Amino acid sequence: MKLQKLCYYSQAWSLVWDEQPLFPERIEAWANGPVVRSLYAQHRGQYTVHEWPMGNAAALTVDERATVDAVIGSYNKLTAQQLSDLTHSEQPWLGARVGIPLSERSEAEITQESMRDFYTSLAGRSDVQGV
Repeated sequence: MKLQKLCYYSQAWSLVWDEQPLFPERIEAWANGPVVRSLYAQHRGQYTVHEWPMGNAAALTVDERATVDAVIGSYNKLTAQQLSDLTHSEQPWLGARVGIPLSERSEAEITQESMRDFYTSLAGRSDVQGV
């Protein structure tokens, strides 16, 4: 779950800081928070991921790497549950789940536009996680 939330926040802050998505896959508003379905398919059933052989950090641009490093530096200290709780309190996940009970399954998309708008409004605030 933590990997999913770190990917979500990396995408969100890339949309704000780099003005472009970090990756093309859609993010869905699942009951436990934002999930990249294709990533989930690769780690399903693994409760701890120590390394990711499918990744290639060298393929990231300098700006993308700086974004990912900043997100990990800020959010990594939170547990998977704390990250899930945080996403549940934020508008992109909440907005994607309008009319869907909190514990119900959903494939609703958290749009890049909703992430960009919400996190742009937080950028520069010292009282906000991740900024």
